[in-house]
Amino acid sequence: MDQAQSLNSPALPAMRVDDPADLPFVTDAGERRGDMLYRRFGRTDEMISAIGLGGFHLGKKSLTDAEAVRLVHEGIDRGINFVDNCWDYNEGQSELRVGVALDQGGYRDRVFLMTKVDGRSKAEAAKQIDVSLKRMRTDCIDLVQHHEILRYDDPDRIFAEGGAMEAFVEAKQAGKLRHIGFTGHKDPRIHLQMLAVAAERGFHFDAVQMPLNVMDAHFRSFAHLVLPYLVEHGIAVLGMKAFADSVLLKSGAPIAPVEYLHYQLNLPTSVVITGIQSQRDLDQAFEAARTFRPMDRSAMSELLARSRPYALEGKYELFKTSSTFDGTAKNNAWLGDDVESVTELAPEME
Repeated sequence: MDQAQSLNSPALPAMRVDDPADLPFVTDAGERRGDMLYRRFGRTDEMISAIGLGGFHLGKKSLTDAEAVRLVHEGIDRGINFVDNCWDYNEGQSELRVGVALDQGGYRDRVFLMTKVDGRSKAEAAKQIDVSLKRMRTDCIDLVQHHEILRYDDPDRIFAEGGAMEAFVEAKQAGKLRHIGFTGHKDPRIHLQMLAVAAERGFHFDAVQMPLNVMDAHFRSFAHLVLPYLVEHGIAVLGMKAFADSVLLKSGAPIAPVEYLHYQLNLPTSVVITGIQSQRDLDQAFEAARTFRPMDRSAMSELLARSRPYALEGKYELFKTSSTFDGTAKNNAWLGDDVESVTELAPEME
């Protein structure tokens, strides 16, 4: 049985595991330059920072435009070269602010720029890609990803005739993007379905983004069910939701913030994307990279044992068990179902 057939098998993988620490670990932290680590982007020769600058928090109203730009510049100057974003973050303000930051002083040439789009139809996805290019003031985005693969029908819609993948492939051929990936946070089996549908069509993703945190190892685990496939096939692993927008930090688990980041760094991630909306957040990200050393199974088991009582039933991983983090569920028009146009562009920044 080939990989596509096995992933499509009706016998779904078990959602719980006997040994949460039975995971692929890194034995090499990465290439250390100053206070940052760098790792290979999947099967390419490109090196990206092991910590990435999350785009969502940069667009929050609690930040001014100037402060967001300052954080981007300082992060890049100190060694972060992976910048995350999304077409729908903060009604476009996240992309607009990053665009202003990268348009100054040659910063665009120093980063690996990523964004995500929600469109499931070819027409809607193409429009959203062009909107992102305009907002971020660039001719080409290094990685564009299908956002929020949350439903079992998402893969079929994306790969269907007239689906979003046609827009992605044409955009790549036109030089508007370099790499293609997908993201999701709901259920690891939906990630497996997306990979299966791609395999059936002979398509190989460059990157996959998913939640990887100390609680994920115990409940509907992306690390256990999806990570091994990505490693085997040379697909770049993009870790997210280390803190789940601070929800995990409020759980009471006896785990320090830097340990949450160290856990993701100990997995074979190309980059760990973390939200940065303050100087404290930025300094914490660099502390995590500077102090990280690969942990063995014993150390990982001890860390995961501390998280286990808080992880069962997904009480704090609300992105798996509620619609709290499901932007597309609240905005079906983004998916391109019987709509003629995307949401209007947010006003351009001065």
